[in-house]
Amino acid sequence: MHATNHSEAGKGVAAGVSSSIAWGVNTVIIGVILAKAPFVDSAAAMILAPFVSSFIHDLFSSLWMILWMSVKGKMIEVLKYMRTRNGWIIVLAALFGGPIGMTCYLLGIHYIGATFTASISSLFPAIGALLAFIFLKERIGPRAWLGIVLSIAGVIILSYIPSSGVSNSYFILGVLLALGSAIGWGLEGVICAWGLKDDDADPEMAVTIRQTASALTYTIFVMPMIHGYSLSFQVVKSDVVWLFLIAAFLGAANYVLYYRAIHLIGTARGTALNNTYAAWALAISLVIFKTPVSLHFIIGTIIVIVGSFFVIGNLKELVHISGDFDINTEDAEHPGNLISSNKKKWTKKT
Repeated sequence: MHATNHSEAGKGVAAGVSSSIAWGVNTVIIGVILAKAPFVDSAAAMILAPFVSSFIHDLFSSLWMILWMSVKGKMIEVLKYMRTRNGWIIVLAALFGGPIGMTCYLLGIHYIGATFTASISSLFPAIGALLAFIFLKERIGPRAWLGIVLSIAGVIILSYIPSSGVSNSYFILGVLLALGSAIGWGLEGVICAWGLKDDDADPEMAVTIRQTASALTYTIFVMPMIHGYSLSFQVVKSDVVWLFLIAAFLGAANYVLYYRAIHLIGTARGTALNNTYAAWALAISLVIFKTPVSLHFIIGTIIVIVGSFFVIGNLKELVHISGDFDINTEDAEHPGNLISSNKKKWTKKT
């Protein structure tokens, strides 16, 4: 966590909230795209649709970031950063978040719809906590474990009865794919925090590397393997390309804001705020598209989101995050005062 004052902490919180809105809108737009030509023109196109849409999304997103960094005159810095240890760590995060996480996410949207996929994939903070516990040996308190249990319970509720419009024959597959995206993104969050641990880390450069690495992986490996270039060219020549440009812009904005939140206020808080995208996707689907949603779906969504907040910490601490930085100048100059002050606070609380 690199925020050192109230202003930076506020910017971190604002970035986390804004990232969730951007991704919620992005999710709904992708759902609309997958229901349009040329993705529905044939059985083969429908099978390739999630992979091709993920490829085009990340490709356009990387182009948006390259354009933005070129306007700012920072592309040379990006290229230099790519050759550093942290740059390669971001590339690793990109592989889990893009080709793995994003493809599973879009496959989930394809089989069970945007709202179900958004809600189930919102398990990624809980999965990130579990992965950190297993691989990084990070301690997880009782409250966090309660959050993990709640999140899993929420997914079970979501998965119990398919809502109207979802094919029963592909429902379980869609749920598993949505969970796959949660695992990929959980890994990405942990690895990303590792790559952004230095004080001079630049979230925008990191996102440029992340999106470019993901796009190149699709270009070199995934598309040739599935013979997806033909459909990709059809998409680029169709009217749906404009929706892709909007979705890719929102995707790039989401990652810049998400990485900035992680850098300023830490992985836990940044992930928690970003994770509320499921609620935004649900709200947009209900208000704009009048998507029918059952009561158990709403309950499951709420439980997943509440469970994720438990994983991260106290909700009051999340809202009053600026309190974490109430260190005056005298304490900063005399660390002994800060230690004494903290001891008094701890004594008072206990």
